[in-house]
Order: sequence, then structure tokens, then C-alpha cells
Amino acid sequence: MTVHVNDNCIGCGLCVNMCGNVFLMTEEGVAAARDEIFPEQEAPAQEAAESCPVQAIEISE
Repeated sequence: MTVHVNDNCIGCGLCVNMCGNVFLMTEEGVAAARDEIFPEQEAPAQEAAESCPVQAIEISE
């Protein structure tokens, strides 16, 4: 699974709060996803993507 945060991100930090093992805040004040996603992180990452208020998280298999 790969996770990407697109340019829609408004830096609300919801994804980081929900799944800090996958998402982090950059120096620019927006979220980014870590490169390696482990199987146990897939469900929380998917939940964060579904909760994102601006649909900035893209997930692909």
C-alpha cells in the first residue's frame, strides 16, 4: 500500500493525530506520508484518509 498527501492539504493535523506512524507534519505546515507503510498501519491510514476534510490523502494498493 502506498499513501500520498496531495496539494489539497490544509495542515489541519487530523491525519497525524489519527495515525502518527504514517503521517507527519512538514516544515511547510502541511502533512506528508512516510514512505513505508506496514500492514498493521493500513487500517488506521485508511480511516485517516476517509476522515480528511479536504480529501488530500490518496491511497493505492
